[in-house]
Amino acid sequence: MSAKIRKIIVQVDEVRREMGQDVQPPLRKALAMAVIENPFAGRYAENLDELIAIGEELGGLLGERCVKALGITPAQAQSYGKAAIVGEAGELEHAAAILHPKLGAPLRVAVEKGAALVPSAKKLGGLGTAIDVPLGHKDAAYVRSHFDAMEARVADAPRANEIVVAVVVTDSGRPLARIGGLQAHEIKGQDGLR
Repeated sequence: MSAKIRKIIVQVDEVRREMGQDVQPPLRKALAMAVIENPFAGRYAENLDELIAIGEELGGLLGERCVKALGITPAQAQSYGKAAIVGEAGELEHAAAILHPKLGAPLRVAVEKGAALVPSAKKLGGLGTAIDVPLGHKDAAYVRSHFDAMEARVADAPRANEIVVAVVVTDSGRPLARIGGLQAHEIKGQDGLR
């Protein structure tokens, strides 16, 4: 692996009740984060291929960690999202290089299929900076019940020369979703939209 990983954090949130109502089945979201060294910290580089390759490595690793943490098969994953926080010696384009060109393909393998675009967010920040990882249904972007987010943060990261890379996978949509639109059971999953 070319990514120099300082630490990996995995957590699962489970919502059982919302507004006094039972959530059945409970909504579960898994977050996997890798704190990595930024090989371009403190210097400009025209070619960011090294970060693109790191993104490809982390897409599979973090996606698999999420699925395992949820205790589900890849086919049971419903939503996904990705995000990155770049430390102060880096630039926003470093997050883009990790997230956009190649992270998605191995993440889709980890969750089986994934016809829809993977929602993403990126920012610059220091120690303890939080980011909301946006979520959408993995096979159909128009499924409103799965528009959501999960906050990601690491107390001691990113250091100036680091990047925090986060992936979230869920086993269901928002608790008590009721705003209409395309329903999960109606998905065709062919165009990534419906």
